[in-house]
Amino acid sequence: MILLSIIVQKYGGSSLADTEKIMRVANRIVSTKKEGNQVVAIVSAMGKTTDNLIKLAKEINENPSKREMDQLLATGEQISMSLLAMAIDNLGEKALSLSGPQAGIKTDSTHSKAMITEIVSDRLLDELKNDNIIIVAGFQGVTENHDIATLGRGGSDTSAVSIAAALNADLCEIFTDVDGVYACDPRIVSNIKKLSAVSYDEMLELANLGAKVLHSRSVEVGKSHNVTIHVRSSFNHNIGTVVKKEVSSMEHNGVITGIAHDFNIAKVVVFGVPDKPGVAARIFKELALANIGIQMIVQSAQTENQNDIAFTCSLDDAREAKAILEKISNDVGAREVVITENLAKVSIVGAGMMTHSNIASRMFGTLGKAGINIDMISTSEITISVIVDSDQCEKAVRELAEEFDLID
Repeated sequence: MILLSIIVQKYGGSSLADTEKIMRVANRIVSTKKEGNQVVAIVSAMGKTTDNLIKLAKEINENPSKREMDQLLATGEQISMSLLAMAIDNLGEKALSLSGPQAGIKTDSTHSKAMITEIVSDRLLDELKNDNIIIVAGFQGVTENHDIATLGRGGSDTSAVSIAAALNADLCEIFTDVDGVYACDPRIVSNIKKLSAVSYDEMLELANLGAKVLHSRSVEVGKSHNVTIHVRSSFNHNIGTVVKKEVSSMEHNGVITGIAHDFNIAKVVVFGVPDKPGVAARIFKELALANIGIQMIVQSAQTENQNDIAFTCSLDDAREAKAILEKISNDVGAREVVITENLAKVSIVGAGMMTHSNIASRMFGTLGKAGINIDMISTSEITISVIVDSDQCEKAVRELAEEFDLID
């Protein structure tokens, strides 16, 4: 018996924005099948469908429940999956569309930010044996209570890589509207280098720090299950960027692999916190219970007996964090909670910095010469991140791209 390769493909909303583009995707999928592969395609909602559904919901209810929003938003991907299956059928191939729950994607019960807990792949494997091309609605799964739950930003990427892992697929292709992963946003630096390959660890850092091509959770799944991910354009047949375990020196650009930036940043400062054990634990426990993602944390001594604790998070999370911390401020003895907006995070990422001791001084020197003030600093083995004023973010990216030779 000939064992066929299993290829998982994910198509984003811009690739499915209208019927012409849906037909183009259908042709690409059929071509992949005719090359001797079994194909599972994961789809996002068409174009601006999700944004339009959110707008519609807000016109009805300014503060809709997260459960009902999940019920609503999941329909966007289901429209895409059905239309794409119809298009493939029109090309003479067997196709079957499945919602996330029908595909066996099980999640926890955190509506709007659900985590995949398990994929029961029996149905998928059976349909592949029946020679079907399978189209799965991304971004969604089902809870233990049989409710639909959505996976949050980048959820279709996570669906695709998770299904690839569950099926032990030979390859997971993420089709998007760019040619691959660039060393930084090509809209800021037009002649920036494209990466031929990048390691899971570097891609995970870039994704966590604001690079929008792949969501960090999808990279985490890829790393955990050793899924080879190929990021490429749905509008051409060019080779894109391969995300994998190890990257050879021939594939690597240099000491710094890339630069990420993120405008969706706010700083929250808890002023006048008593300098005693357990206070920081209480603060961050309350934030964790609300699923608020914390990024940088800095504690500074204000007086002998008091500290200020500052952290960064997303803008939306910052407002919720402030409300939570104000409720417990009396309990922890804090004086005031303040949010600072109009900030951005700029980060350089590269495994090479572990063996080069001058990277931090080069980064800070470059920003200093450009007159860019640094508000906060965070480091890891392969990352240095700084918080700057949002209106200086793009200038910082351009200066760093030049300093670290990331321009073609």
